[in-house]
Amino acid sequence: MTEKQQVGDSYWLETAPGGPHPALADDLEVDVAVIGAGIAGLCTAWELTRAGRSVAVLDAGRIAAGVTGHTTAKVTALHTLVYDKLRRTRGSEGARLYARSQSEAIEHTADVVAELGIDCEWERRSACTFVRDESGVAELRAEARAAREAGLPASFVTETGLPFPVAGAVEVADQVQFHPRKYLLDLAREIVARGGRVHEDTTVLGLEEGTPCRLSTSTGATVTARDVVVGTHYPVFDRALLFTRLSPRRELVVAGPIPADRDPGGMYITTEENTRSVRTAPFGEDGTRRLLVVTGEHFTPGTGDTRARFDLLAAWARKHFPEVELTHFWATQDNDPTDTVPLVGPLHPGARHTYVATGFGGWGMSGGMMAGLLLTAQITGGECEWSGLYDPRRLASTVREAPSFLKHQAQVAGHFVGDRLRPSPPVEALPPGEGAVVRADGGRLAVYRDDDGALHAVSARCTHLGCLVDFNAAERAWECPCHGSRFDTDGKVIQGPATRPLERRDI
Repeated sequence: MTEKQQVGDSYWLETAPGGPHPALADDLEVDVAVIGAGIAGLCTAWELTRAGRSVAVLDAGRIAAGVTGHTTAKVTALHTLVYDKLRRTRGSEGARLYARSQSEAIEHTADVVAELGIDCEWERRSACTFVRDESGVAELRAEARAAREAGLPASFVTETGLPFPVAGAVEVADQVQFHPRKYLLDLAREIVARGGRVHEDTTVLGLEEGTPCRLSTSTGATVTARDVVVGTHYPVFDRALLFTRLSPRRELVVAGPIPADRDPGGMYITTEENTRSVRTAPFGEDGTRRLLVVTGEHFTPGTGDTRARFDLLAAWARKHFPEVELTHFWATQDNDPTDTVPLVGPLHPGARHTYVATGFGGWGMSGGMMAGLLLTAQITGGECEWSGLYDPRRLASTVREAPSFLKHQAQVAGHFVGDRLRPSPPVEALPPGEGAVVRADGGRLAVYRDDDGALHAVSARCTHLGCLVDFNAAERAWECPCHGSRFDTDGKVIQGPATRPLERRDI
């Protein structure tokens, strides 16, 4: 990456900055408290507000600025290669419920966009999962059959709008892409207009379950609520040990304008080449250009050379879209459930008034919309046909897909032990803009040298469960490879599940 190509805010954040919502200043009592103001949290809050519940949304940062603010914002029920696997692990009925729940959530959101008149660049496009290698065609044909049996209008094709040939693709028409920030900022305004509360810069530090539940916050205020929804992408309260069933995955995004006549005209993804995802968005006033958005190079947070990965992704984009002028570089993060299906419902087996939405596996737009409908039904006493499919308390599927679960636990254990055995580089050798974990006073420090040469030291021990962080030089952040917590160079939490900063240290 060059000096002019720095990782920064996403295009969505840049083009829809939004106004501030106040931090929570005083104690508050509501029907439902929603922790997290991303797509899942705000969709849930909106549905509950419309159902007549008093709602407060609490976010540690800005609304729709975390994972949701960095998504590629493809809204589709075609989730790469999920239906053939679901048919084998959950049966044809499980695959059908998955397709129906995702599709109905998308169409419900289309109705909300129309009802509220939200200008969020809502565009209908086909979604395609493709391969370029002939060896993957049989798998795609099986996926197309499984998706059709599940109720999606899926077909196997060999021609797409991509500027290169493919061996095959699964295509589902009439899916959606949109501007997530524009949609959610308007949704938040509607929630407030209807009597709801939205509070930014309010970290929830403690949850006391009961009748009612009580939340303690970083501002000193307490929220009392009959029901609580934990919608923080990775649960900040994990009394069901969901961290053992979630694997964090970070992906990079490059974007820039291309001529409108070079628009591939759809949403595309392949698992080849360490994932490549392509879509476009409206760009400029005259309609002569579109914004090309390319995603890929997924990796576990806190591992490997992120700058080199950005270079690979940018080279791929320029190779296939030579006219592109890359103007935006950012990254997003997802959590993959070890048994394929998101975890949406009661927080733990004994929960009566606490709920969770997590594990969307890279498909958080339709998943978050679905979660809003499912959790609202559960909280208000309604019926939801697919509650059992997404129930976090499920055990059978965890046992059935045990190899994935065990692989994840082995990776976590490997980092917990192995990262403590890594050699320690000398602090003096750190160039400006770089960081490293070093030995000091019998422990490990995470040390960063800023552009002026000053050193910043914090504890290298993640405040979630104690794994050692590592430095992401492209984004200048400390990242935990075990569960995905991220911190800035002074130790402040950027992304959970950690809620406490890394301890500042002298060096």
